[in-house]
Amino acid sequence: MKRKIKVVVWGLGSMGSGIAKMILGKQGFTIVGAIDTDPSKVGRKLWDILGIEENEDNGCVITNKAEEVIKKGFADVCVMATASFTKVVFPSIKMAAEAGMDIVSTAEEMAYPRVLDPELSDEMDRIAKENNISILGTGVNPGFIMDLMVIALTGVCDTVDKINVARINDLACFGKAVMVEQGIGLKPEEFSEGVKNDTVAGHVGFLQSFGMFEEAFNVKFNNVRQEKEAILTNVPRSTDIVSVNPGDVAGCRQIGYASLEDKEFIVMEHPQQIRPELENVDTGDYISIKGYPNIDLQIKPEIPGGIATIAICVNMIPLVMNSTPGLKTMLDLPVPRAIIGDVRELVDNRE
Repeated sequence: MKRKIKVVVWGLGSMGSGIAKMILGKQGFTIVGAIDTDPSKVGRKLWDILGIEENEDNGCVITNKAEEVIKKGFADVCVMATASFTKVVFPSIKMAAEAGMDIVSTAEEMAYPRVLDPELSDEMDRIAKENNISILGTGVNPGFIMDLMVIALTGVCDTVDKINVARINDLACFGKAVMVEQGIGLKPEEFSEGVKNDTVAGHVGFLQSFGMFEEAFNVKFNNVRQEKEAILTNVPRSTDIVSVNPGDVAGCRQIGYASLEDKEFIVMEHPQQIRPELENVDTGDYISIKGYPNIDLQIKPEIPGGIATIAICVNMIPLVMNSTPGLKTMLDLPVPRAIIGDVRELVDNRE
């Protein structure tokens, strides 16, 4: 039997903890390192933080000193669930890559980092190839529902005239970073000011999805733009992370547009909020492709953002490990699929 796949999990917030739990629920993985800056977690064993029974695969001690576990020969892969922005996660990616670890990142901008950070993307590609590893950013969106799935559906079309995508989802499962990015809990005037000065990022990912579309279709969009508006609540809403009162911001409605030549080609609408059911808002994912043939896909309720992000990060691990070295996107790798059975049987050339 091949040895187990050794994993380091960097970041143990809502997503990182979920990723660690899912990894430990699959056959053939072992988590050998875990990194987090939360003082309440540092020094404790992973199984204790996750609330599961101790075994040989989950007994590593959580550290806030990355160099203790990000070192050559320590692990096969590093899964990072820390921040949303390429510039922020780049130093960590560089460190893990130079330690010879394949990397899967939840950072939204890493889904297609060349859009905003072409020079850093070239640098990551160079480092990855020099160290014979692969780097991937992915998630439910960007990375799957509003870009990769849409692109796959056009594979049965002769012509494509316009694409409309909408994802109406519940943010209650996400952690503090997402709540801050969405402006949840702010007053309306604070939200407006945050949009102006870019402290309210909203959904990080529209620009990255547009970049993925451009590569897939071999086109160049023009008049790419996005709008953000506050979703105000009429009733109290709360999650484990945040509570909002009537009149406060409970989410962000964001719309992205891209034109092809002189015609609007893609419209992406993404109203995200906490606990939408409290105001009778149904969640769902909607893809409409106008062309020949027309395609309309509805998924109701939404593909749940938390578990879906966790699952796609875990399920892409063997595909990243089998990939040729370099900076990758979801366009470069095989079709995502669930890990069923022992992951060791899915990974090439591991003793």
